[in-house]
Amino acid sequence: MFAFVGYVVQSNFHFPWAQTLAGAPHPSTDLSPEAQWDAVPLGAKWQIFAVISALELWDECGGGEMPHYTAGRQPGKYPPFQLFRDNVHFVLDLYDPFGFNKKMTDETKERRLRAEINNGRLAMLGIFGFLCADTIPGSVPALSSIAIPYSGDPMVPFEGQFSYF
Repeated sequence: MFAFVGYVVQSNFHFPWAQTLAGAPHPSTDLSPEAQWDAVPLGAKWQIFAVISALELWDECGGGEMPHYTAGRQPGKYPPFQLFRDNVHFVLDLYDPFGFNKKMTDETKERRLRAEINNGRLAMLGIFGFLCADTIPGSVPALSSIAIPYSGDPMVPFEGQFSYF
């Protein structure tokens, strides 16, 4: 879902502040989101990778409180940051950081979990639809009028590289 939302934001919004301490601006929205990624400095890509890796590691460890998801944890339940908050630094939980949903009924939780799973599936179809429309002209007729052609390979980061450069 982050990929889909990020694609939409990158296509339509340009951050007004500097991207680097040297003052370099963020890539222009005239570029496709894939080309914007190619234009991001390598250090920034490593920062993004480090945050994602830390979140994945926290999930794998169950936050010190929950069993591993292969050992009985409820699917989709991300561990809270309570142990981290108590011992290192204050940080908000990813789901319901202000506790608005603590009194939610089990039926409502189940309905929302199904909606979340279905929205995730739809977001996966959406992001790959955008990637296909940008890299293979005419492959997604509904997006042909808004697709920005991209001649690179959007799967390069998943091949152990962050860019062609």
